[in-house]
Amino acid sequence: MKNYAKSADAIARLTPEQYRVTQQSGTEHPGTGEYLDNHEPGLYVDIVSGEPLFASTDKFESGCGWPSFTKPVEPANVAELRDATFGMIRTEVRSAHGDSHLGHVFEDGPADRGGLRYCINSASLRFIHRDDMEAEGYGAYLDQVEAPR
Repeated sequence: MKNYAKSADAIARLTPEQYRVTQQSGTEHPGTGEYLDNHEPGLYVDIVSGEPLFASTDKFESGCGWPSFTKPVEPANVAELRDATFGMIRTEVRSAHGDSHLGHVFEDGPADRGGLRYCINSASLRFIHRDDMEAEGYGAYLDQVEAPR
């Protein structure tokens, strides 16, 4: 298994928006994220640590303005924390190894797929196309990503 961890080098490579979202628990503006309309097969990993987070197979159109997923590809890589900011009670999701703020999880996802909606900031993710997963060390997750049609 790869060693997924936050490093000073990884933090230094972040864009200002990626830093604001992942390190300062920010939120990108709805409808602006790079991966909102991405429909390619592949794996979404933490922008800081590289730990696998979500598969394209579990991505769905929620209409909320952020990429939405029904479940993490590795549940142990996504930590859930109580978030009481802005006068709301929500469940924040962070990467377990990189400690990056990812977004929030809600219980209004597709009922036939578990009922959860992981509402995730594109700025916290790096997308690895299915064709590149093996070469980048994520071949173990190929069975969780749909094959190209």
